[in-house]
Formats: sequence, C-alpha cells, structure tokens
Amino acid sequence: MSWLVTGGAGYIGAHVVRALAAAGLTPVVLDDLSSGRPSFVPEDVALVEGSILDRDVVESTLRTHSVEGVIHVAGFKYAGVSVDRPLHTYEQNVEGTRVILEAMAAAGVTNIVFSSSAAVFGTPDVALVTEDTAKKPASPYGESKLIGEWLLRDQGVATAASDAPLRHTSLRYFNVVGSADPTVFDVSPHNLFPIVFEALIEGRTPAIFGDDYDTPDGTNVRDYVHVGDIALAHVAAAKRLAGGEPIEPAYNLGSGDGLSVKQIMDAMVRVTGIDFVPAVGPRRPGDPDRIVATGELAARDLDWQMRHTVDEMVRSGWAARRNAG
Repeated sequence: MSWLVTGGAGYIGAHVVRALAAAGLTPVVLDDLSSGRPSFVPEDVALVEGSILDRDVVESTLRTHSVEGVIHVAGFKYAGVSVDRPLHTYEQNVEGTRVILEAMAAAGVTNIVFSSSAAVFGTPDVALVTEDTAKKPASPYGESKLIGEWLLRDQGVATAASDAPLRHTSLRYFNVVGSADPTVFDVSPHNLFPIVFEALIEGRTPAIFGDDYDTPDGTNVRDYVHVGDIALAHVAAAKRLAGGEPIEPAYNLGSGDGLSVKQIMDAMVRVTGIDFVPAVGPRRPGDPDRIVATGELAARDLDWQMRHTVDEMVRSGWAARRNAG
C-alpha cells in the first residue's frame, strides 16, 4: 500500500514525500509539473505526470499503485495573484479537490490529508487564531481552501454510513520556509524567502510589500513555519487516519507567536552576512495585517512542534538555494 502525494514535485510536496519514505511509508507522486520539478522527486519514487483535474489519471494512479490514502498538496497557492485570477484559482483548488474526492470514491480510497491554509481566516479579529476562529477569507485563494475543507466535510457526511466512509483532516498553515533537504528549495516567485534570496544572489536590494500595516513595526506579521516540520505533521496525520484513530477535521499548524517581515529581514542580514536595508513596495492585494495561530491541538494529536529558530529557517533555505547554483 502507498500514499499518493498530489503536487509531490513541488517544494512542500517533495518534503512530504521524503518524510513519508523516512517513516517507512511508500510515496507516489502525481504532479502536472506546472510549478513542480522532476528533480525534486527522489529517483526511487514513482512520478506520474498528470493533472488533478483529469479524473481518469487520478483514478488510474490510485488503482495502479494500490493507494491507501492521499495527501493533497497540489494547488494554486498565491493569495495575491488569486485576486486577479479568481477563475483559475477556483478551477485548480476547488474543482481539483472535487475530482480527487470523486476518483477516491470510485477507487475505494478512504483517507485524505488536505493541505489547507491559514488564509481561510482572512484578517482575524483575535490575537491568536484557534481552529474555531471565524472563517472570513480575504482572497479567492483563501475562499478556495475553505471550500476544499467543506468538500471533505460534506463527502465525509455523505459516506459516513457506507462501507467506505471518508476519513479526512485539513492542515492550515501560512508561510512555509526553510529546507530539510539540500536539493529542495522554494521556487515560488511570490514568497518572501525566495524573493529575498534571488535578490541577494543577483546583487539587488530585496524589496518588501508594504510597511504601513497595522502592526508594531508596520510590516505584516505571520506564522513562519519550517517545511520539515510541516511535512512531519502531514505524515503524522496520514498515520492517524490509516490507523483508525480519532482525528479532528482541521488543525492549525501555528507558531503561537509570529514574526514580522522586518524581523525576517533582520535574520536574513544576520545569516547571509549581506548587509542591506530592504526597499519598500506597495502592498499585495489580499494580504492581511496579521495572522498568527496556535498549534496546541496539532501538538496534542500530530506531534506538531516548532523545531527551528528563525535563523535556522533562513540558514537552511539559503543553503539549499545556493546549492542549486
């Protein structure tokens, strides 16, 4: 039996693949390679090139590889861009999730871990977000992730009395950073770490998006969580589902503290040894001032921990990016 990782050739998915293998589980990757890289997939892991929108490809992959569960990481992940491309965002994230659930039902696969997002909360009016905090997405991306959670919930209800009830959980997190493998790094042109790394490599001054947010230093505050820790939580959730253990419908993988963009920039200077003062550009649409979540529930059930300091996050990500040349 194996676990299918959709988007397993991407930055987060590739780390999930490695964590599955390290835990003694057999990963299989389905990726259309629109942003993923074949080189991120270990040579001994099966890679199926195809779209999650293609029902036949998804179902045949589930059947061919005797899949017992899906870790659904694939999706269009750019909150700011989703404001300009809402239809594309909904196609990839909502229709894609629906197709996966449909294929799973046809193939008799009953376990799914869904890669959701803290973006489902929008701009919360509480200092610390819990799983029960009101869901008020501020972008089509956040809306699409919330709808994905609803799809899992509704399919779970619909199959509850059947011979193959859907078991599911959704993991919510925001800024995933760093690297747990020197061959895998964040390739997104929209995420803070790769934006800064590329600027430093090219000898440019890094820029940040806005310094007029309603926060102590004017830059937005987020949970920054290490990709290796995120991957371990996905595997823990998969094991819990497969083992028939009780599991919550959703978990926040939060730091409980949060860091501002300025604090990240200060760590960049410390770790890289390159002294700079970031340029300030306009805000990105859909970006809230602050979103920080507690991870207490995930710590209870999924061994969720913040195992890395901010400097370690920067150092591991910087090393992986420089290793790529």
